[in-house]
Amino acid sequence: MAAADEDDETLESLLQASKTPNGRSRLAASGVVANTLRHLSSSSTLALPYLRLLRNLCAGEISNQDSFIHCSGPDTVASILLSSAPASVEVLRAGLQLLGNVVLAGEPHRAAVWHRFFPHGFLMLARVRERGVCDPLCMLIDTCCSGIGGKRRLEELCGTHSGLPILVEIIKTAFKAGYQEEWIEWLLFKVCVEEQKFSSLFSALNSSDTIEIDLDVSLTYELKPELFNTQHTFLLQILSKCLTERPEEVTVSDKFAIEILQLLKMTYNVVDFSTRLNSSIPTGSPATDLLGYSLVILRDICAWEDASSPDTDKDGLVKLLLDGGLLDFVLSLLRELEPPAIVRKSMVKKDNSSSPVEVMKKVCPYQGYRRDVVSVIGNLLHRRKRVQDEVRDKQAIPLLLQQCVVDEENPFLREWGLLAVRNLLEGNEDNQKEVAELEVKEPVTTPEISRLGLKVEVDEVTKQAKLVNISG
Repeated sequence: MAAADEDDETLESLLQASKTPNGRSRLAASGVVANTLRHLSSSSTLALPYLRLLRNLCAGEISNQDSFIHCSGPDTVASILLSSAPASVEVLRAGLQLLGNVVLAGEPHRAAVWHRFFPHGFLMLARVRERGVCDPLCMLIDTCCSGIGGKRRLEELCGTHSGLPILVEIIKTAFKAGYQEEWIEWLLFKVCVEEQKFSSLFSALNSSDTIEIDLDVSLTYELKPELFNTQHTFLLQILSKCLTERPEEVTVSDKFAIEILQLLKMTYNVVDFSTRLNSSIPTGSPATDLLGYSLVILRDICAWEDASSPDTDKDGLVKLLLDGGLLDFVLSLLRELEPPAIVRKSMVKKDNSSSPVEVMKKVCPYQGYRRDVVSVIGNLLHRRKRVQDEVRDKQAIPLLLQQCVVDEENPFLREWGLLAVRNLLEGNEDNQKEVAELEVKEPVTTPEISRLGLKVEVDEVTKQAKLVNISG
């Protein structure tokens, strides 16, 4: 009993010493890593404190990190983490944190850990539905897929039969248990956006295996809302978050941009535009949420510019999207919508009769949908004369002017509408002239519209409302 107490005191003193750089350096010379690994392999009851000691010892101390690899540390830790007797969440977390510290040392360390745990070990750990396990697992995998040799391991991770199931389980775990650290965001962004594996992972998340995002082959099956699920939404939500919060730290591939445009078109075909929802995304409807996040991602992509040619269409991603029909598509989305609420009220004041044309108009499937569509158009217009001219040629200027209003269903619609109009007119005399010459025919106004220098005009033939400029 006294010997056991003495061992406990020794372990506690080692833990305290390992918390400082000087302590780790001093312990490295005593061969403590090898001794601790031997104790770990023979004492399951003290697995947690031994793993924490090793984790601390390998935090930035190269001698200890090297010793861990030379003493078959990955095998010893694997025997604990992957044991047939399930380990506790605390043990799994400490073990993964230890491995995460080790792989930071360099390529030999990453290769050794990867060889021992990929794919079956990572898959087992990914299936543990605990954020305390998922977070360090994502850190470990992301680090292994970085630096020298990282490209090859990333390709293995994206392999259909071996690696993708790991990513699918990670997404399922994070969706169910949540996550606190950003490692999953970096990992999924690296896989989907930078390495162009979005389509593969998106398809792998579909349990029925019937949906493919194929950019070269037209759809040959009937799309149904059931094809999309909440894991699809969760994935796109994470990717959107990365683009919105860290635009200067990420790189977007051409393939990803086109796939998001394709996804936008696919989800549009299954979303219910007859029901007005009073919630923003995520709404709980996968198809609707995917539609919304696709718009947000495209908005952010279209906000990026090639600094070397700010006044041309040479910014490759946007040009690619334009060639893929993005402008035509988002303009069609806007045309199909009923007018903003404030414009609809103005029309009712002028004409109490119900127009069959307006009755058939689509409604916003979520709060903010109109704003998101307008934001994509507004960013496309920024310093791109090609887009400015196309909007005029498509007779869409009145349509954009109509969006410069306050709308309870679409927060910040007015701000995005004004930005779109500013970008439409900037440096384009033809567009400026057309707006100035808009004729005013029996306008029906509200105070909010008047303050913008605009009036509502109802087309005598179509009965559709549009806003016209009254300042000229």
